[in-house]
Amino acid sequence: MIQLKTYIFLDSLQPQLATFIGTTSNGFLPSPYDASLFIEIAPGIAINRMTDQALKATQVRPAYQIVERAFGMLEVHHADQGEVNQAGIAILKMLEADEGTRQKPQLVTNQIIRSIEPDQSIIINRRRQGSMVLPGESLCILETNPAAYIAFAANEAEKAANIKLVEMTPFGAFGRLYFSGAEAEVDSAQQAAQQAIESIQGKAMATSER
Repeated sequence: MIQLKTYIFLDSLQPQLATFIGTTSNGFLPSPYDASLFIEIAPGIAINRMTDQALKATQVRPAYQIVERAFGMLEVHHADQGEVNQAGIAILKMLEADEGTRQKPQLVTNQIIRSIEPDQSIIINRRRQGSMVLPGESLCILETNPAAYIAFAANEAEKAANIKLVEMTPFGAFGRLYFSGAEAEVDSAQQAAQQAIESIQGKAMATSER
């Protein structure tokens, strides 16, 4: 049985997020303001069939196809929102599911480090794949379960405020997001990201999955 963990439509990829996906993905680069769909399932190997279904049904292109034993994650995008929506419909039909059967996300980490110290900024910057966090900036760290919902949080944070996307991991046990900037901007972006995650409806997570 295939479990639908994440199903989230992004109406307009913001420039930093689109560029970050293009930098870190193993597939086709999205353009800023493309529509995007993130799907995460369990078990992971079945994501290959999801990709096949989406590509045969529409003109979308995949950026991420992550195949792990426990979870699989797929991102597809296109300039036409209708193409992306149709890809999602095709996948849901194959799963004999609907959007309401997705898992409701949890925001498991939500913290801000204010006026970050130079030594900590150096440690973070050595491993980041996005923008650099500078000493004295505020840094927000978010984690979601399931993982792929973190992309929605990142997109809404970038829409809401003038922040820098430092790192995002939309697959694995937890999704993780780092963004930095001026204190007021980071506060606004954090609020937008939190509201975005809390707005997603779906099935409650089983106790054994928490």
